Amino acid sequence: MKVLVTGGAGFIGSHLAEKLLMGGHEVMAVDDLSTGSIDNLRGIESRPEFDFVHDNVCNSETMHILIEQCDAIFHLAAAVGVELIVDRPVHTIETNIHGTEVVLQIANKFRKKVLIASSSEVYGKSENIPFHEDDDTVLGSTRFSRWSYACSKAIDEFLALAYYEQYGLPVVVARLFNTVGPRQTGQYGMVIPRFVERALRNEPVLIYGSGKQRRCFGYVGDVVEGLIGLMNCPDAPGRVYNIGSTEEISIEELADKIIQMTESKSQKKYISYEAAYGKPFDDMARRMPCLDRIRETVGYEPKTTLNRILQSVIEDMKENPKT
Repeated sequence: MKVLVTGGAGFIGSHLAEKLLMGGHEVMAVDDLSTGSIDNLRGIESRPEFDFVHDNVCNSETMHILIEQCDAIFHLAAAVGVELIVDRPVHTIETNIHGTEVVLQIANKFRKKVLIASSSEVYGKSENIPFHEDDDTVLGSTRFSRWSYACSKAIDEFLALAYYEQYGLPVVVARLFNTVGPRQTGQYGMVIPRFVERALRNEPVLIYGSGKQRRCFGYVGDVVEGLIGLMNCPDAPGRVYNIGSTEEISIEELADKIIQMTESKSQKKYISYEAAYGKPFDDMARRMPCLDRIRETVGYEPKTTLNRILQSVIEDMKENPKT
């Protein structure tokens, strides 16, 4: 197939593009490089079956040309990272909602299958652990800009499922849970690369809030296999699928593990959310997916343990230190 990956120079998008090329597909990647990096494509940019387009997914003229040429679309372009979302809420809302509008509208015109990458943020502050795809969402007050991201991704999901219901467009929605691995940057608040960077420099590892928050981290290699499986499955469209890992750890335990694995002299340092983000911040205590639906549909199983994930990130950051 000829596959279009929006956000293709991003952390997940670049790994997905690599995996698709390994599978014998042609790949077109579009990215405005606002949070992605051309360096992420260093291993594939010169391949004849790969094309990169530097443009914004909201540019309907460009997207019209690219979608007409492709057979399927992985829509990953979005505002990413808690710090970016807090700092640039208008950008977050406009990029997430309007970008998805453009992709779905043009995909429907040419009847192209679409996978929409959504987020576990959609579950909000729900305490119904593990999260099932049809659970209610529990969002915080509109005065906390972080919930604008959850709302924008929920609108993306509503719109995608509406195109499926009303027009029969083959659309799949994947809710990603804390995807991590090599090439991810800590620049926008991603916790594992942020901790590893500081540990390798023997600097204090900054823990926001109490550190008791519990998360599950899915390896990017496992996640992109799951995304491709959903795209290839004829029974997947019209539904939402959690994708990630169920191996849970607290943020302070994560910091301890990273300090130990890097043999760092770093100490943990706890700071308030307000000190970290410059404004009040609303967070959730736990986030864990139920993977029954994706397991039953495409046989997805997370294969990579947290220890292996951390080792891969540590090795990557040692080989490619940030200046």
